[in-house]
Amino acid sequence: MTIEENLKTIKENLPEDVTLVAISKTKTIEQMMEAYRAGQRIFGENQVQQMEMKYPEMPKDVQWHMVGHLQRNKVKDIAPFVSLIHGVDSMRLLRRIDLDAKRNDRVIDCLLQIKIAQEESKFGLNEKEAIEILSSDEIKELKNVNIVGLMGMASFTEDKAQVSEEFASLKKLFDTLKDDHQLTTLSMGMSGDYPIALENGSNMVRVGSAIFGEREY
Repeated sequence: MTIEENLKTIKENLPEDVTLVAISKTKTIEQMMEAYRAGQRIFGENQVQQMEMKYPEMPKDVQWHMVGHLQRNKVKDIAPFVSLIHGVDSMRLLRRIDLDAKRNDRVIDCLLQIKIAQEESKFGLNEKEAIEILSSDEIKELKNVNIVGLMGMASFTEDKAQVSEEFASLKKLFDTLKDDHQLTTLSMGMSGDYPIALENGSNMVRVGSAIFGEREY
């Protein structure tokens, strides 16, 4: 199936209130433009260098989401144009985003990454740390960052019950925090597990291989 056909199939099965982020890491401008012509406007990259290279090549109405682990010294490179940073896992990173956003006269939307997976390799805050950040006096002073929601990645496992349980735990935390902290976005679910994420209340999914295919076209 073509990229256009894949997108059409996915979008037909997504609830209306769910945002689809096309994960375009390792994909060419040509492949991204095929998705763009099929109506896709939100693209996610996991490397700053790739995003920087692709940004000038793509139409200006594209929204760029940073979905990978972001180093503080790289924030300045995407601060002029990034729409949403998914993987914020420390107050130190928030301070840097605020600083670089301010330099660019922007307010940058962010998601707090919560560690819900069993794997040691996954980044993220625990529930207590996330609540401390959202409730802190310091966050109120950061005028150029806007925490709009939470993000989490489930364990890489065939055990669907475990994946569902992990997503459910993040949804529970989101529901606890959303009213007090004006959170609107719950980003969970990728190509392999987004149907389970949707069952557990996700309203933003990050899909790469199911759109672009496993191998290069």
